[in-house]
Amino acid sequence: MLSPSPNSSKKAFSRVALVGKFHADGIEDHLKDLATLVSGLGCEVFIEAETATHLGLSGYPTKTAQDFAGSIDLVVVLGGDGTMLGIARQLAGSNVPLVGINMGRLGYMTDIPFQSVKDTLPKIIAGDFEADTRTLLDAVVLRDGKEINRALALNDVVVNRSGISGMVELAVQVNGSFMYNQRSDGLIVSTPTGSTAYALSAGGPILHPHVAGILLVPIAPHSLSNRPIVLPKHSVTVIEVVNGLEVIVNFDMQSQTNLQSGDKIEVRQSDKTIALLHPSNHSDYKTLREKLHWNEYPSTF
Repeated sequence: MLSPSPNSSKKAFSRVALVGKFHADGIEDHLKDLATLVSGLGCEVFIEAETATHLGLSGYPTKTAQDFAGSIDLVVVLGGDGTMLGIARQLAGSNVPLVGINMGRLGYMTDIPFQSVKDTLPKIIAGDFEADTRTLLDAVVLRDGKEINRALALNDVVVNRSGISGMVELAVQVNGSFMYNQRSDGLIVSTPTGSTAYALSAGGPILHPHVAGILLVPIAPHSLSNRPIVLPKHSVTVIEVVNGLEVIVNFDMQSQTNLQSGDKIEVRQSDKTIALLHPSNHSDYKTLREKLHWNEYPSTF
């Protein structure tokens, strides 16, 4: 059972919503413990409606994510980066900050281990934290010049082949200038946040979250001269499907649109952002070391 630490009466956030990963083992008990901890700090606690419904949680009021803006001061996400991606896209531009607590695996965004919640979360709620603003991508799918879908992505927008179909041919323009025709398994358009996700596994560089840029990373390109490139943050990238079967575009790997030859995907940086809150001793480099198993620095540093 989690209990608040002494001298926890001060708080920067009064109305706190909890969001949980539906299928994680023990999530119900962990959410109940978390709710007890937060309410013990003098906060009004809400459970995100979809989380409450799927887990059958009762005893606390619920709110939908769409109703958080103006009525919730802080969202605490219990799960992994996938859970954080889903709620962050819904809250983009709402000015409601998020805190991520992981359920055993170290996450890039859900960076607080559950074992340290009783020590860390009260400090954050009391106002002792580091705020980290993250940008999103705004993607529009066009068919015959008409918009057929629009979505936000915190990690990436990915155009790729599905199933066992062959390579896809894509034509790419940036700010109206032709860049290249590319034959590959697909193309990733990534934020700095997403540079440690699919883009990294496809050979892209790691961008610090505060770098203002957009990353293009080919997926298994036919020509090895097709390399990742970092574009200025105000770039508008247009990707046209020239040829290919079973081509899709997905957004943070959580929603997708089936594409046809001639379809275009227009991607730019969104004017909406999200704020992640970290413990005051947070280090992006420490997270990378632990996640990527880099050697620790010498103790003399």
